[in-house]
Amino acid sequence: MTGRRCAADKDVMGLFDFLKKKGDAPLAGAAARPRHDNPLAAGPVTRLALDTEAERERQREIARATAAKIDEIELEMTSAIFDDDAWSGIRRPPAAGSPQADQNTDFLLGPDDLPDAAAAPSSALVVEEAAILYANDQLDAAALLLRTSVRDSNGGAGERLPWWMLFDLYQIMGLGREFESIAIDYASHFETSPPTYHPFAETSRSLAGPALDDQFSGAIPTASLSGRLDDGDGARAQLARAQAASPSPLVRFEFQAITQVTPPGCALLLEALQALRKAGRELVLAGADQLVAVLRPMLAIGDRGAGEAPWLLLLELLLLTNREKDFEETAMDYCVTFEVSPPSFEAPPQLAVSLAAASLPPHVAQGAAAPSDRFLLPAVIRGSSAALLAAIADHVADRPALVLDGSRLARIDYAAASALAVHLRTLAQDGRDVVLRDLNHLVAALLRLLGVGDRVRLYAHKY
Repeated sequence: MTGRRCAADKDVMGLFDFLKKKGDAPLAGAAARPRHDNPLAAGPVTRLALDTEAERERQREIARATAAKIDEIELEMTSAIFDDDAWSGIRRPPAAGSPQADQNTDFLLGPDDLPDAAAAPSSALVVEEAAILYANDQLDAAALLLRTSVRDSNGGAGERLPWWMLFDLYQIMGLGREFESIAIDYASHFETSPPTYHPFAETSRSLAGPALDDQFSGAIPTASLSGRLDDGDGARAQLARAQAASPSPLVRFEFQAITQVTPPGCALLLEALQALRKAGRELVLAGADQLVAVLRPMLAIGDRGAGEAPWLLLLELLLLTNREKDFEETAMDYCVTFEVSPPSFEAPPQLAVSLAAASLPPHVAQGAAAPSDRFLLPAVIRGSSAALLAAIADHVADRPALVLDGSRLARIDYAAASALAVHLRTLAQDGRDVVLRDLNHLVAALLRLLGVGDRVRLYAHKY
């Protein structure tokens, strides 16, 4: 940049020298004017002198403009060299209202280059279109639509539902890298903690396989514990129900309504959890954080008053929820307190334990629906799904309430969703309380679009 400016300055100075020599030459018919080395010396002011000074000033302005233009061009070239987006082929759209944004273009724009106004359909429309694409097994198209929506600052990016649908879709499709990428954008945009990638269980196998041939669906044995956890008949009956032989590979525990624990109650629950884990049964823990929060105030380093059972139950919960750092710290505290070797951390096999949101708030956890009312939906539902609908009808035949668990449901096509919607509306018309819980946001949006939400309560999982 400096070299070019110097070259321009030399050219201008050469022009100045030429003008100076021309100005000093005597005019024909005029007397010779003496030169004054001192520019402040007095002398006659002629029209030629005025013209020469004006021309010099004009040339100076031209030189300054030329140098400024050279600087501007070189700055643009330098910026382009060090612009990562330019090298990667990414073009930032011009700001709304700028001259560049208002100009007509004579080339086709890609989906990521559309101006904000064109790429920002209403959030409701995006949600409905993505739900229909998902139901028709066009997952890539649904992902593209949602990704375009969340990138639009004037549309879907201002609402969280399109983001949540995209998170679910990436987990269904097993796209961990894409999930992590938008999770960072989500955390930055909403100034909140990003969600964690948890692919749907056996999604790749179940998406390609038959609808219901090898997928479990049905009632889930559940132990719903509330109030004071002790070794009384109530807790024993709940835990016995959960441990009973059942075709279900899952066992569900609900801890969200526990407010107090006793050492004998801790020992009883610890025995049940360890027996099920060693038997290879998959555990679904709802409200595990609530039970951990109740246990911690009971324990202090060096205090053996509560006995070992609360310590060991806390360690079991930390192991099941895969909190290795907390486990190691608590294990050392247990070692110091009871002067024994600390237990070692052995993470449970993948998918052996899953966490679930509380199905009901603590103050109504023992209210409307019995624990056994929860009916697990399979990973994939296709076609008329007559066998599944018949199983749901048999399950709810003598019950006043139906709770369907959608935590495993990754895919449902349009025909199956329509059939399920008709079936659920029929059940709700008979006066039953029908609830769908832990749905992914794509399924919830699809069922709302089909009118299920008018009579049936739909609860999607939370991010």
